[in-house]
Amino acid sequence: MKKALTILIRLTLTLAIFAAAGWFGWQKWHDYFRNPWTRDGQVRSQVVLVTPQVTGRVITIYVRDNQAVKKGDLLFEIDPSLYELKVRQAEARLRRAEENAKGLKIEYDRVRKIHAQDPGAVSQKDLNRNRVNYLKALADIDSAKEGLNNARLNLRRTKVRAEVDGWVSNINFQVGSQAVANKPLLALVDRNAFWVFGFFREDAVSEVRPGDEARVTLMAYPDTPLEGKVESIAWGITPPDGNPGPNLLPQVNPVFQWIRLAQRIPVRISLKRPLPPEVKLRVGMTASVMVLKRKESKK
Repeated sequence: MKKALTILIRLTLTLAIFAAAGWFGWQKWHDYFRNPWTRDGQVRSQVVLVTPQVTGRVITIYVRDNQAVKKGDLLFEIDPSLYELKVRQAEARLRRAEENAKGLKIEYDRVRKIHAQDPGAVSQKDLNRNRVNYLKALADIDSAKEGLNNARLNLRRTKVRAEVDGWVSNINFQVGSQAVANKPLLALVDRNAFWVFGFFREDAVSEVRPGDEARVTLMAYPDTPLEGKVESIAWGITPPDGNPGPNLLPQVNPVFQWIRLAQRIPVRISLKRPLPPEVKLRVGMTASVMVLKRKESKK
């Protein structure tokens, strides 16, 4: 009796193990064959190309490569001496314009008063000329003020600050380097703008819809899947055939008649926040993406 009970227990455990393995296998089959998925995924983020808006010599760099920064932090500074000089020059032009306008106003008021007392003493032409000269002087004051505002703005632009929270990258310049206006000097990875691109086969895209839930598994963190949602699906990719070659003739790749390679369509996945604390996203990380069909995700 005891031996039979032992055999029954062993048989029950064996069946339970096989049942668990079968259930696990069925779940995997259900996931990978009923839901669109791809191993061709990549982490992306918005990358701000930090570009100085004025030209000059770099005198101070306040950050190190790959350093975390907050919006408004100083990144580097351009020699302000030239722009301080332009501010002083603009201030002098404004003072000159204001003094000139004062003199023209006095003259215009004098001529206008004489004309009011004795219309024949001053011609209408002289009155109009003095009025026009005074109005032009007022316009010169407005122009000088705008010039001063522009000079002050350029002076502020000698201090380049972070536009977003993130990490600086690719600092390949040093103190003494020449910063050129509208030419990027370093990159700033936005820490709050990460998403994942899943490149799905074109024959699977029809099963993907915006709003579907998604599961993202990073190669760097295989045991920590991330939850996400399909944000959008790309409407086109660059065709490999037909682009001009070196001699401007169409370049067409050979195709085997019995093999047709499916194109990969980018599907943008937004990640749910907050992320697990151990997960550190970096641009370019490899990811696997599974999109859960709408009817499956509602269960």
